[in-house]
Amino acid sequence: MAGRKRKPTVLKLLEGNTGHRPLPKDEPKPKEDLPECPEYLKDDEFAFNEWNRIAPELYRLGLLTVIDQIALELYCSQYSVYRQATKIMNTDGLITTNIRNGDKANPVTTMARESAKIIKSLCAEFGLTPSSRSRMNTPSDKPDESPMSKLWKQKRA
Repeated sequence: MAGRKRKPTVLKLLEGNTGHRPLPKDEPKPKEDLPECPEYLKDDEFAFNEWNRIAPELYRLGLLTVIDQIALELYCSQYSVYRQATKIMNTDGLITTNIRNGDKANPVTTMARESAKIIKSLCAEFGLTPSSRSRMNTPSDKPDESPMSKLWKQKRA
């Protein structure tokens, strides 16, 4: 199926349903539990720290459920690859030299670039880019009353 991917309803609600289109009524509602960090990520310092940094906040916003765990795992794993590649580039440099081919780009630059692309696409899935955040409205503690509901309350009183 060609075209733009559907935006999750939670993101539409946080943005204020700017398109004013009807929201899906029969959308699956996964169990709202904070997924636990997988054991294999706990062995990776970068991935584990990123999981602990981002998972609670995504859960608090209602953007993370148990079935989103795999997408978050991929995000954290790719984040770790990116950080490790960047660390290698910082110590070895962007250019490598060998006797046969001379100077060329360090191969980890390709790894960092590919990881960054994957991270960017996964960030969009969770609404983690600056542009997507700027369109979001977080629910307040006290919901605003519409003028119609205020009128209805006055009429009943």
